[in-house]
Amino acid sequence: MTVTPTSDPIAVRDFLAGDPRLIAPLFLGAVLTHYSEAGPVSVRLTEVEAYMGPRDSENPDPGSHTYGGLTARNAPMFGPAGFLYVYFTYGMHYCANIVCGPAGSASALLLRAGEIVEGRELAAVRRPASKAPKDLASGPARLASALGLTTADSGRDALAAPFSLCLPGSPAAAVVSGPRVGVAGPGGSTEYPWRFWIEDDPTVSKYKAARPRKRVESG
Repeated sequence: MTVTPTSDPIAVRDFLAGDPRLIAPLFLGAVLTHYSEAGPVSVRLTEVEAYMGPRDSENPDPGSHTYGGLTARNAPMFGPAGFLYVYFTYGMHYCANIVCGPAGSASALLLRAGEIVEGRELAAVRRPASKAPKDLASGPARLASALGLTTADSGRDALAAPFSLCLPGSPAAAVVSGPRVGVAGPGGSTEYPWRFWIEDDPTVSKYKAARPRKRVESG
């Protein structure tokens, strides 16, 4: 699989229609923009997690929100690639995903961290607790907050207004993978090294668990 710099919705959707485990390392460096009434905010993605489908699918994933099947909450994940799945967690945070795979596969990429490359002042207003620019979107809840995303955006097309998504010009030079964060049970084990991040990027969220990690070849 190759990646070409583009924001053309057809090309981006075709790219996202693949397996998120293969898309993830190539997706790092993509820029997602939300054009809200308050102004635009753009984030360059530096960390994502891949999530697969229900227990009765070809690629069951016990860590996925879709593992138990279709619900009103996770319905956007069963739709076409390129749409947003935003959920509310711990009674206080929103987290955003980009749906991947063909419609019905119920797979996605959780947007874990990134660098704010446009609209930093607005992102800082939305994230007053952040102490430095690198912290504005360092973590899935921070990223969603900086972009101004809530569950009202779940099911909306990330490739159409008021959003845009531009793929990177080339794969990141050094991509690392490891277990997903905050996933209980087997879905969070080393058998699922489906968290991908740009090595040594200061915006990547902190990971404290001492678990095996492996290097991923880019290109």
